[in-house]
Amino acid sequence: MNLSLPPILVLLVFPGGLFLIASGLIYQWADRKLVARFQNRIGPRFIQPLADTLKLLAKEEITPVGVHKGLFFALPVIALAAALTAGLYVPLSGFRPAASFRGDLIIALYALSVLTLTMGLAGANTISRFSLVGATRTLTQLFSYEAPFLLSLLGPAIAAGTWQISEINTYAGQNLWLIIAQPIGFLVALIGLMGKLELPPFDAPEAETEIVAGAMTEYSGRGFALFRLGKDVELIIGLTLVSAFYLGGLGNPLEFVLKTLALLLVLALLQTAFARLRIDQTVGLWWRAGALLAVVQLIAIVLGRNLGTIF
Repeated sequence: MNLSLPPILVLLVFPGGLFLIASGLIYQWADRKLVARFQNRIGPRFIQPLADTLKLLAKEEITPVGVHKGLFFALPVIALAAALTAGLYVPLSGFRPAASFRGDLIIALYALSVLTLTMGLAGANTISRFSLVGATRTLTQLFSYEAPFLLSLLGPAIAAGTWQISEINTYAGQNLWLIIAQPIGFLVALIGLMGKLELPPFDAPEAETEIVAGAMTEYSGRGFALFRLGKDVELIIGLTLVSAFYLGGLGNPLEFVLKTLALLLVLALLQTAFARLRIDQTVGLWWRAGALLAVVQLIAIVLGRNLGTIF
């Protein structure tokens, strides 16, 4: 679907800015609610994520001793800005992306990596041992999950013969669902997304019972709120990309809601079914297995395209 709005509204309201943030808060609530119900709990009220965010934004920002103040205040802003920028290239709500050009898939994936990098730098910028341990785990997990997640999204791009997200979405909607043709890539993308967002059981970087809040231990108020909003925005962007590439594309708002919520349901089930993994378990096996499986599938896709061209 096409949508024509003034550029300022596109950036600030829809499909960027306020719409992305509001959608991220809604999906955060849905994720928390599903996990709670699977654990036989009631879970938060619908308004809870918004109330938490407003409360944090209204709180005093405490600057710890020994930090670089410029980095301390700039990193949360950069994290949220990068996540919102990535949202301009994906088909949110089934509409065409607000910005689209050849190679925008690579730009979007790099923008989605900025949040993890800024969180690692934020933890390393303090003298708190909990933050430093959390930063180390965050950056270690970054290298273990970014590469498999990237490779898993390159499979549909190679099959479509383009690096433009809107064209891949169109290709996926006109052909057999790629979850059937590329099941390994779908699995790697789903687990890679959980690892990127540090969702259980891959939440060792922010393990509350071990290191308080990990890299975010010294953050309060506005900085912590911006990091949380960045994660919420990345959740909805990640679900959108996986749905658009592997579940037959996104052509309208109904498709968007049904497919992304179906994926969120699977993520909630996985979060409930497994206990937290140690950091060595989180990064060791998956770095080898996930990346290897994604590479094997990419080789199979390339060989299949070449053989198809020959015959």
